[in-house]
Amino acid sequence: MKGQIVKIVRDLHYVKSEGNTYPCKCRGKIRNLKQIPLVGDFCIFDKEKQVIESILDRKNEFLRPPVANIDQAIIVTSLVEPNFSPLLLDKFLIIMEANNIKPIICITKEDIASEEIKNEIKTYLDYYKEIGYKVISNVDIDNLKNELKGKTTVFTGQTGAGKSTLINKLKPELNLETNSISKALGRGKHTTRIVSMFEVNDGEVLDTPGFSALDVNYLSKEDVKKSFIEFNEYECPFRDCNHINEKECTIKKAVQNSKILKSRYDSYVKLMEER
Repeated sequence: MKGQIVKIVRDLHYVKSEGNTYPCKCRGKIRNLKQIPLVGDFCIFDKEKQVIESILDRKNEFLRPPVANIDQAIIVTSLVEPNFSPLLLDKFLIIMEANNIKPIICITKEDIASEEIKNEIKTYLDYYKEIGYKVISNVDIDNLKNELKGKTTVFTGQTGAGKSTLINKLKPELNLETNSISKALGRGKHTTRIVSMFEVNDGEVLDTPGFSALDVNYLSKEDVKKSFIEFNEYECPFRDCNHINEKECTIKKAVQNSKILKSRYDSYVKLMEER
């Protein structure tokens, strides 16, 4: 029968089907095919033997965090503790764009941020809204719940930004473990150790282990260019323009004229130089 993997603990894969969850192991042939089962995978399994027979085709996948078949991502981004990072947020955004996953930016810790910091970061957030991204505050729970209906959503973002705390607000009975910021390191302590999928407001939600750096090296230069969505509004006079060294580049002129936010362009240049 068909089911979906909702949690993996060592070699046990918890498969949900028709309202029940079955702890299953994988057939040896799956390992022989070098397939790595991920939370979110749809599969064919034998509920009597509690064995996964095959993994069905995915529409997308990540190895960090290890999830598959995602519709959208809530990118949880704190204003302080840890501090807001435009580069890190841009990394999350281009990864979602490259995988055809709708990103939603969720801001946390506004209550402990100074007015000066909030005003400074507002420039960034207004720009993200202007180019088409939805930005939601973590205190707007009703709005967040509405975004989850009928979708498979991954919650991701910088370590310590408050992903598990936010999911607890959305569904208090989950009572996910949370933790504080490491004062010595100035960043969040890892709280979520495994990926789990939960039902929240008629949708599926994944809580993922936190991380503060992303490997985007698997993306090509062309992937990066296409994933900075506002760049697609401009037509360069140069064929295959990389928007870095060409003097008459339309994108560079848009940055100079404050049509494109400079921090976005700086993120773009850094990511292109890493390729």
